[in-house]
Amino acid sequence: MAERAMSVEGVRRRNLGEVLRLVHEEGAQSRARITAATGLNRSTVADLVGALVDAGLVVEREPDPTRRVGRPSPIVAPSADVVAIAANPEVDALEIGAIALDGTVRARAREEVDHLLTPEETADAIARIVSGWREGTLRDVRMVGVGVAVPGLVRADDGVVRLAPHLGWRDAAVGALIADRVGLPVVVGNDATLGARAEHLFGAAEGHRDVVYLNGGASGIGGGLILDGRVIAGAGGYAGEWGQNTPGILDGADRATPGGVLEDEVSRARLLAALGLSSADDPTLAAALAESSAPGVADEVARQRRILATALANAVNVLNPSAIVLGGFLGMIVATDPEGFDEAVRRHALAAPAEALDIRPAALAEDRLLIGAAEAAFAPLLADPLA
Repeated sequence: MAERAMSVEGVRRRNLGEVLRLVHEEGAQSRARITAATGLNRSTVADLVGALVDAGLVVEREPDPTRRVGRPSPIVAPSADVVAIAANPEVDALEIGAIALDGTVRARAREEVDHLLTPEETADAIARIVSGWREGTLRDVRMVGVGVAVPGLVRADDGVVRLAPHLGWRDAAVGALIADRVGLPVVVGNDATLGARAEHLFGAAEGHRDVVYLNGGASGIGGGLILDGRVIAGAGGYAGEWGQNTPGILDGADRATPGGVLEDEVSRARLLAALGLSSADDPTLAAALAESSAPGVADEVARQRRILATALANAVNVLNPSAIVLGGFLGMIVATDPEGFDEAVRRHALAAPAEALDIRPAALAEDRLLIGAAEAAFAPLLADPLA
């Protein structure tokens, strides 16, 4: 009997997770739609929703009064008062946000830095910002964990940053440092892999099952890969280091770094230099690129586009994705002429694997990495809401 009771409770907890994940990933749903989506009966759904309401994870609202056909069904929405803390340390700044279960960004901060933050300094800064939020704008919310998006190689087993070359981190247990200071569970992942998951769930890759995602940030180019709807991390969690590949440069005049890798040639720092900027966040850089009429800027953008197009054509030939999503400065340089870039990729790729290809910029803009990091922090809650 005890074993059967445990089995029944296990099924109930899984069903609670299924309902919570549904409203978290797809937004507010009527009870009737939850019933249809889960295949559970109405009374079971009512019980599960009630448990989630009692736990403060969802809220119920009155149904749409304009709906006249059939019996109105209450609307179930994820709570805006349950948040995950998300952080992205970079060479030029630390970005941190509080992302709610309903997808709203409850708080956000960006602190520019004049030196490379150590893991200890990163943990201290996150703890300081979170402490201020706890005492101020987020004093009444429930924080469930911290997700950290790191531009480097992160070991899947324990979240240790094996190497973040641009930050100067090696074998850094940054998650443990943050957990000790903040008092919350911490998940650490590669920034581009987390960005890929965010875009797949909520952004430009939504609805696609085979996706190549490249993220262009201050530390270089990272990538994520989704095949048959699953994020592919590799044997140790290190998959997706597109920026470290040797680029195929068709015209020697386009090479800026002898012997350089892709991220040496296709580079945010080179764009900033062409624009005469020392630093910029993503919206500032995007605006500067859109407004600039300087020939040097246009030439640099065109050079980077040519090299990037060749690299992506190789990815198309090998992986046959239905979507390529480009985040950060990569999306910006493609946006200067999307049709021309699409044609350039197809010109270098085989026709068959490029037939259904859709190339698009990341839809979540500067929030993509924070949303991805928050999803990593939410994962235990979504798996077992009452744990």
